[in-house]
Amino acid sequence: MRKPVLNGIFIPHITPFTHEGELDLKALRICVKFWLESGVSGFVPCGSNGEAPYLNRQERMKVIETVVDEVNGKAPVIAETGSMSTKETIEFTKDAEALGADAALIVTPFYFKPANREMQEHYRLISEAVDIPIVVYNVPIFTGLMLEVAFIHQLISENKKIIGLKDSSGNIGAITETIRLVGEEISVLAGTADVTLPTLLLGGKGAVLAVANVFPKLCTQLYETFKSGKYEEAKRLQMQITFVNEILVKRYNQLSAIKEALKLLGLPAGYPRKPALPLEDKEKEVIQNLLKQMDEQ
Repeated sequence: MRKPVLNGIFIPHITPFTHEGELDLKALRICVKFWLESGVSGFVPCGSNGEAPYLNRQERMKVIETVVDEVNGKAPVIAETGSMSTKETIEFTKDAEALGADAALIVTPFYFKPANREMQEHYRLISEAVDIPIVVYNVPIFTGLMLEVAFIHQLISENKKIIGLKDSSGNIGAITETIRLVGEEISVLAGTADVTLPTLLLGGKGAVLAVANVFPKLCTQLYETFKSGKYEEAKRLQMQITFVNEILVKRYNQLSAIKEALKLLGLPAGYPRKPALPLEDKEKEVIQNLLKQMDEQ
């Protein structure tokens, strides 16, 4: 099993759709080139920002195939392959492996709120079925299910295919304890922008950030500044990232807000897939003002 290096800023990128709701793979390639040139450390196709719940199996495969081809080995590709059932998750993960993904990001199944022993078996069976490594995805804002730190510790100790954790809980106490327990064994990655610097200071290896879709250089600059030991500058950059995150991710439907911001930057981000709708005119003005304000800094 080849293990990719999970350090730095990873982009859980959008999936461009046409006005009619079809995949726009040409637009996706243009966006991937933009992010690559901006210096991100890796790509996460078919994640939450990629509208994975709205993609069928064939569409997921097309997106992953396009990203792997366009990235062309320049950065790791960690495909999100989680689903509600173990059977389908294995199918999605095998697809990603066959298409050349470097690892699989797997969200916890949540519809029936599985017990810890059920989730442990879920990840065990996936690990046995594929050769690529696994990154566990803890995102209680969407799943309604917060992984317990003790369970994460047990899971990591028993499953050597797991090389990382994307923690999108925003719970800095839980992230701290997770890093204390398993931070030497796996890459703990912040999944929410406002705890990026705290996670790095505590020993986390990087972050998977929605705002990196729009501000990839700002996010990579934070990571590089931190690694250089320029902590005062890193604090300033964290404040900027927190500010834009509040608008792009928290204030509106992030699928629509991020795509609107990218379009204002001249990138073919396309439309969100229904039931998500584009922003209204007043909301678009807020995004436009945000970009103008950031450009002036």
